[in-house]
Amino acid sequence: EKKAIKMVNVPKTRKTYCKGKCKKHTLHKVTQYKKSKESVHAAGRRRYDRKQRGYGGQKKPILRKKAKTTKKIVLRMECSDCKYRKHLVIKRCKHFEIGGEKKRKGQMIQF
Repeated sequence: EKKAIKMVNVPKTRKTYCKGKCKKHTLHKVTQYKKSKESVHAAGRRRYDRKQRGYGGQKKPILRKKAKTTKKIVLRMECSDCKYRKHLVIKRCKHFEIGGEKKRKGQMIQF
């Protein structure tokens, strides 16, 4: 069975509950969460670097069999009033966009 590829389109702003100072529903600015640069001072990184030193090649296994084809999308929402940020995980998808054009039913196709 072949599933149709669905494009996920999320609006740039969203009215949702703010757990920060506001404690009420406010307008939030939506962006996609991206992983930041890894810290060289993290305990795991320091341990790995120490282990890698000297002779003896690669010390830990390198994963080569990738199981998933998509990642779960994480929305980063920032309150427009108190700047409180929160993350919201949505389902997996191959195509994702923020603030794209909204689909309208029964609209004439423009060329």
